[in-house]
Amino acid sequence: MFSKNKLTDPAPKPAGEPDKAQAEPKGAPAMSSPVPSAPAPKAPVSVLSSDLTVVGNVRTAGDITVQGKVEGDIRAQLLTVGEGAVVSGEIVADDVVVNGRVIGRVRGLKVRLTSTAKVEGDIIHKTIAIEAGAHFEGSVQRHENPLADAKEALPPPAPKAPPPAAPSDQG
Repeated sequence: MFSKNKLTDPAPKPAGEPDKAQAEPKGAPAMSSPVPSAPAPKAPVSVLSSDLTVVGNVRTAGDITVQGKVEGDIRAQLLTVGEGAVVSGEIVADDVVVNGRVIGRVRGLKVRLTSTAKVEGDIIHKTIAIEAGAHFEGSVQRHENPLADAKEALPPPAPKAPPPAAPSDQG
């Protein structure tokens, strides 16, 4: 019924080369050359759902999909703005895909505006794709590294002001 073929039959070993299973003693640990470890598994995409409104800046080293509303700046590896989403602020990401509405500047190595996109603001990119039907008001600038100009798209938190001094009773 089944027969061996060249794909399933192991290749014959040269006469001078012993079989690995026979060459190593059973009690000895296997010695192998250092093997580079596999890259760490990529974190799952973060999703801001359609019923969520974020007031403030969002920063991640991974990927994020916005389905709701964000009033603040976003910095990510890959940012997808969903069809019903609204982002009011600056976007800085390696890859940006806009299906919804963005009010503010967009900086990305690759920027794509789909046919349902509405962008009101400037786009600074390395490569851009704008599908037919997309709505765009602003300027477009090509830079070799558009992320370099946005060294810190999200400013560090402002230091808290010292509490006001209590009035002294001098008199």
